[in-house]
Amino acid sequence: MCVMNINKFFRKNKSVVYIAAFAVLAMLLFILQFGVRSPVNRATSFVINRGDSVSRVANRLAQKKLVVSNQTFKIAVRLNGGRVQSGEYDIPRGISAWGLARMFANGDVAATTVVIPEGLTIKQIKQLLLQSSGLTGTVECESGKKEPVCNLKDGQVFPDTYRVAKGTSRLALLDLARKKMVDIEENWKRAGQPKPRPLKNWNEVITLASIVQKETPQAEEMPIVASVYVNRLRKGMRLQADPTVVYALTDGLGDMQGTPLLRGHLKTESPYNTYMRSGLPPAPIANVGMAAIRAVLKPADTNYLFFVADGKGGHKFARDYEEHMQNHADWRKIKKIKNKN
Repeated sequence: MCVMNINKFFRKNKSVVYIAAFAVLAMLLFILQFGVRSPVNRATSFVINRGDSVSRVANRLAQKKLVVSNQTFKIAVRLNGGRVQSGEYDIPRGISAWGLARMFANGDVAATTVVIPEGLTIKQIKQLLLQSSGLTGTVECESGKKEPVCNLKDGQVFPDTYRVAKGTSRLALLDLARKKMVDIEENWKRAGQPKPRPLKNWNEVITLASIVQKETPQAEEMPIVASVYVNRLRKGMRLQADPTVVYALTDGLGDMQGTPLLRGHLKTESPYNTYMRSGLPPAPIANVGMAAIRAVLKPADTNYLFFVADGKGGHKFARDYEEHMQNHADWRKIKKIKNKN
């Protein structure tokens, strides 16, 4: 009975059934053509230049055999808003025309990750960026330009991991890192400008933070190192920080490049040499991370005035010169054993 009713329905509604079948078939073909079928048999890259039309992009894709046809891609673009964004794209294997259209419409450009480590100088950061293949352009501005990024000084860049579009200019990334440090300074001002005595301003905070940053890589030790320097400043003692001598000797590079720091170097005449000059250097000697900044803004509560390496990556701290000399003797013994090995 049921079969008879179905047959009867088909006989009376043949046209409706055919139309429905055709619609289903058309839908399946559409999905196959736009959402499944792909001639992309290996991952590649594709660049859309600023001002490229959809037709130009479609023709280039077809020439590179990244779409079945340029018309297929054009229809897919029209159905995804009708536009494509410029940039360099990573095209994955097996992507369909629909997938490409969505990628280009959303501007899902290829990205590159650039890590700026803490404690580097501007000169070192520029060297690092020049080695990054995902970036473009120079690290220096054209003559006559006066943007803030054209006259960067140490302490004005925030070391961090930056993920940017592949092809971003090196100057743009430097400016991004500069703006991040500006934001940190603004937050400090909004918080009421907290700082330990006798530091007077942001430049002095970052200058001391740069010395702390260069003295120890251990974040948990930084507040103690900061306390040593704050205590020395309060007592009118010279900071006698080796990294300031290195900065002076290397003309702001901040790296002796394998050459040892000798006792005679401590007499180098420079406003940055804290063995020869009292107080802080005139400006930061490196670019600092948040751990060093926090350590200076809130140093540990100690009576320490000296510290020396402990041979384990950290330091031994002392309240007086006699205790410091004993720690120094211990370090020399450790150093002697290390040199023998």
